[in-house]
Parts: sequence; C-alpha cells; structure tokens
Amino acid sequence: MSYYSRSPPPLQHPVPTHPAFIPEPPSTPASPQGYQRFASSPPQNQQYAARTQYHPPPFQPIPNPQPQHIPDFAAWGMNDTTAQFGMHLGQTAVAAGQDYVQKNFAGMIQVTMLKHHFNVSNSYVMHKLQLVIFPWRHKPWTRKVRRTEAGHTEWQPPRDDINSPDLYIPLMALVTYILVAAFQTGLQERFHPQILGSSATRALLVVLLDFLFVQCGCYLLNVQGTGQVVDLIAYGGYKFVGVILTLFAGLLNLNPTIYALVFLYAFAANALFILRSLRSVVLPDSPANVGTVNPASRKRRISFLFLEAVLQVVYMGILVRV
Repeated sequence: MSYYSRSPPPLQHPVPTHPAFIPEPPSTPASPQGYQRFASSPPQNQQYAARTQYHPPPFQPIPNPQPQHIPDFAAWGMNDTTAQFGMHLGQTAVAAGQDYVQKNFAGMIQVTMLKHHFNVSNSYVMHKLQLVIFPWRHKPWTRKVRRTEAGHTEWQPPRDDINSPDLYIPLMALVTYILVAAFQTGLQERFHPQILGSSATRALLVVLLDFLFVQCGCYLLNVQGTGQVVDLIAYGGYKFVGVILTLFAGLLNLNPTIYALVFLYAFAANALFILRSLRSVVLPDSPANVGTVNPASRKRRISFLFLEAVLQVVYMGILVRV
C-alpha cells in the first residue's frame, strides 16, 4: 500500500542551447565571373540589382516559309510523278533552246541592238505612224548621231530621232495584220485556225524576201557599211501599216474603186518612205563616201532604190490577198 501512494517525480523538458559564437567561413578569392560569396543572405537592394542586371533578348518570331503553289495536276488526268517529269523535261528543253540561240545567233543579233530598236516612246510612235502614212512633206530624212563617253559615234535611239528605224511598230503591225486577216476571213465565213498560221507564214516570207533582195543588191553594188541587219528588217516591216489600212477599207465594204485607190495610196506612201529611208544606206552622205562613188555606180544605186520602191506593190499585193 505504501508503494502505490508514492507520487512520480515531475517531468523536466530539455532546454535548447545555442552556441555563443559562429565562426566565419574562410575568405575565398573573387571569382572572375563576378560571383560573391555571402555569409548570410544578401540585402534586399543587392537582390533587386542582381535581378535587374539580366536583360533577356527580345522575342523574335521565326518567319514561316511561304508555301509554294503547286498546281493540281490530278484535275488534268496526270499523277504527280508524270507532271514533275514533264515540267523537268520542259525546263531542260527551254534551257537547251536558249543555249542554242546564244551560241548561234548572238554574233548576228546582239541583245543591246534589240534594246536600241525598242527604245521608243508614245510620242515617237504617233509621229512615226504619221510619217509612214504621210511622208510627202517630211524633211530632213538623215539620221542623227551622238558621241559616246569613249569617243565613238553611234546612232541616236528612236525615241530621240524620228528617222531612226525601230522594231516596235513593225512587230505590232505584223501581229495586227494577222488578227485583221483572221477577222476578215471570219466575216466571210471562211475562218479556220490554220488561217492564223498561214497569214503569219506569208508575212514572214515577204519580209525575208525583201530583206534578201536589199542585201543582195548592196552586195552586188559593193555598198560599204550597208547598215545593221535589224535596220533592214525594220524598214521592211513598215509596209504592214499600209496593208492594214487597205484591209480596213475592205472591212468597210467600200466601192472596189475606193478600195483600189486606198491600196494605191498605201503603196505610194510606203514606196516613198522606203526610197528616202534606204537612201542613207545605199547612198550615204558621209564625206568619206562622196568621192569614192563614181557617177556610173551612183546611177546604178539610184536605179536599185527605185526598183526596191516599185517592188513594194508586189509585196503588199501578196499581203492583202487573205
């Protein structure tokens, strides 16, 4: 009984003890990257400065590549493999053609020469058409020259000289002639797609025959400096302007007498234009050529010019028969 009556001893909780002094860590040399070792957490202002020192680069979105437009060859009844093979074959053929033209015709017709003959303006085209249709009172007919920076002389471009031949008007007149001829056959209920090809072939053959006749005549007459090939082709292409006027007269269903008068006027205007324009080629006015041409040779050259002018009625008669 005395054992159970004894009370237990009071509980005592342990009291934590803290060290009175915490030794500082040994000092380390400064890091080359600018880092600093702290014994405790850095102050608030240094934390803000460390956060504000880093500036991330601005975000630059990566541009998406533009999708290439690929035609839908399935709509034409071809699969992709056949279409790609055909496109590759076509590109190869075009490249081969360009290489062939560059090798065989680059020496005959230069690109700079073609650019010179297409250097026209709206004012030049209007005045040139007026000159081709009404050449009766035009003066002078001599072409203008200019001196380059290297000291050489060259002809002025068509936009600066109305007497200079160009290829713009003959080319546009050729295309217009083909379309008007096809339109006239359509009104007569004779149109067929082959009309376009036959008209173009007839026109090109006439221009080629005219060019060969002038070249052979200049060769036989020993004409020095007969001019450029493009110049002679351009002079031969102006006849399409008079041919188009004659075809328009036929489209109006005029009296046959009026139609014949329009044709004769177009022939006479073109003949005079060719006669005066080719004179600078066959009988140049330069002082170096005046003394070298004797009277007999000069007479033959003048006869050749008149023959070339008269032959225009044959060329134009072939062209108006569509």
